[in-house]
Amino acid sequence: MVAMALLLFYSVLIFPPFGLLVLAEEEYVSAIGDPGMRRDGLRVAIEAWNQCNEVGEEAPNMGSPRAADCFEIDNSTSPIKLVHNVNERDNQLGMWSGSFRGLGSIDVNQYAAWKEIYLGQKCEVQDKPNPWQFWMIMLKSGNMDTSAAICPENGKKAKPFPPQPGFPCFGKGCMNMPLIYHNYTSLQEDRGNYTLQGSFYGTWDLDADVTMAATRNDTSYYSVTWEKEIGKGSWVFHHVLKTSSKYPWLMLYLRSDAASGFSGGYHYLTRGMSKIIPKSPNFKVRFTLNIKQGGGPKSQFYLMDIGSCWKNNGQLCNGDVTTDVTRYSEMIINPSVDSWCNPDSLGSCPPYHTLPNGTRIHRTDKDNYPYGAYHLYCSPGNAEHPEEPYNFCDPYSNPQPQEILQILPHPVWGEYGYPTKKGEGWIGDPRTWELDVGRLSQALYFYQDPGTIPVKRHWPSIDLGTEIYISGNEVAEWTVSDFDIIVTKDNQ
Repeated sequence: MVAMALLLFYSVLIFPPFGLLVLAEEEYVSAIGDPGMRRDGLRVAIEAWNQCNEVGEEAPNMGSPRAADCFEIDNSTSPIKLVHNVNERDNQLGMWSGSFRGLGSIDVNQYAAWKEIYLGQKCEVQDKPNPWQFWMIMLKSGNMDTSAAICPENGKKAKPFPPQPGFPCFGKGCMNMPLIYHNYTSLQEDRGNYTLQGSFYGTWDLDADVTMAATRNDTSYYSVTWEKEIGKGSWVFHHVLKTSSKYPWLMLYLRSDAASGFSGGYHYLTRGMSKIIPKSPNFKVRFTLNIKQGGGPKSQFYLMDIGSCWKNNGQLCNGDVTTDVTRYSEMIINPSVDSWCNPDSLGSCPPYHTLPNGTRIHRTDKDNYPYGAYHLYCSPGNAEHPEEPYNFCDPYSNPQPQEILQILPHPVWGEYGYPTKKGEGWIGDPRTWELDVGRLSQALYFYQDPGTIPVKRHWPSIDLGTEIYISGNEVAEWTVSDFDIIVTKDNQ
């Protein structure tokens, strides 16, 4: 059914100049700087975070955990040459690297945010209606030292507390940044055929031999390799993520973040690929996904993850971590993940499910509410009027409170192009997806204070990838290509 829908889509799709798409009687434009990942002159960056989306402390001899690979093609020579915009000195910038660039008393977290802006300036491409910078590869570790009280609690200073099973930590230093190594994109020649290839890779185990980490037992590892044939097709991003007993909760995503302003989950200004911020309900996301290894039964592999931020009164976020709230919705495609939402656990269900025609079904309606469509819902920790029963979200894993709505393959999502049953799009079933994320994101439940004007939902972060949750020695592997976000022309 999905494949047939895609054939129908492409049969009416025309590609005129300047990135304008004509779909039936509606006109769409790409919201990103590199529609379909087809630009030979790649722009890609990497960022690493600890449990609460901060840096905390730089890894030894690594600089601040931000790096970029951005280049243009020089066609005046044969073979062609790559002209890199970012050099190793740029990528090694850090508080303790000896090339700090003298920014006064700025702390290590603010420095990483500054470095992202700096790299964005080096990579920026002028475009209409706005410039853009790069695809963002995001790394994150769920380790948290509860005794150190590094992460705030719902945006407020936290107090130390004893270790808990939900927060892995092997002891002092468990929240360290990973080692980040880089193979700059280069031209590869094979029997007269030319391709471009580069990668980022590394490990959180600071004493490990990174050349052995991919295959050595009980050693964490990640890599993202990108490859493209000159002048043809899409870049293919090949991801690998491996957990260990010391680092059992790891995340790796490929993101299209806002090219200016805030991205989902951060209180720092960021940079990214999205030159237009998509707004509900008028946008779609298209990509090809091939999952080769799933990451085990606790891998929350996100077919699609969307992130935004607004306050409980409906106002836009402004960087005040006590009142800003990160909002996430994620479709978990791993068939091993079951629904925690059921009639006996209503606190794990959003209060309402909304049908495409606007009809709302309350979670107490046992005959009609689609419990199996939801893995988990949790309310923001600063919500003053959540409907009982409720569960508050983890108060530590974002710098501000967060609200999370995780959905599962179910027939109710077929209207939007999402998988309708377990196993669709999983290992052995690579697919090109056309998801009506805009319409779905408008229908999903998100908390607001009673009596406030519903927020106009915008999504500065759209990504896919996996979060392997507290399970050591698991491996996830997947490729992404052809990624695009399209918005209606009159809704830019």
